Amino acid sequence: MALDELKAAVPDYAKDLKLNLGSVIGNSELPKQQLWGTVLACAIASRSAQVLRELEPEAKANLSPEAYTAAKSAAAIMAMNNVFYRTRHLLSDPEYGTMRAGLRMNVIGNPGVEKVDFELWSLAVSAINGCGMCLDSHEQVLRKAGVDRDTIQEAFKIASVIQAVGVTLETESHLA
Repeated sequence: MALDELKAAVPDYAKDLKLNLGSVIGNSELPKQQLWGTVLACAIASRSAQVLRELEPEAKANLSPEAYTAAKSAAAIMAMNNVFYRTRHLLSDPEYGTMRAGLRMNVIGNPGVEKVDFELWSLAVSAINGCGMCLDSHEQVLRKAGVDRDTIQEAFKIASVIQAVGVTLETESHLA
């Protein structure tokens, strides 16, 4: 199992990450599609080749082709949106917030899977990329759709662990 290989690669000083990785994936109460879509989108967003290499095959095996594509789409569109909207928010000139974005985001309206799943994946990627505006937006959509806070927190818990594992392994690869 690739998850075991990834956990084995985590150095001893980051033992908590190893334990958390097994827990957030192995003990998640999310439905399989939500879980593995979140894992795949976050593995992509982590920018860690090793994390993606280890988690992608299992994600692909657990997702329909449509969900697999949608999870990758969530990571891709949020890579753009998180930079755009975070920048808009951080600039002190409020006029930018009134301007048309002018960026194509068609996949958000028609992701090819249940809207809730895509929103959950988008929220998780936004957590990794640190975009408060996107986090608020996706959280509000999810809450309006009846998704509880435990499910939402589960998604950003997965994001935090995958990101931390990615950072740790990338750091180790540069120190070796």
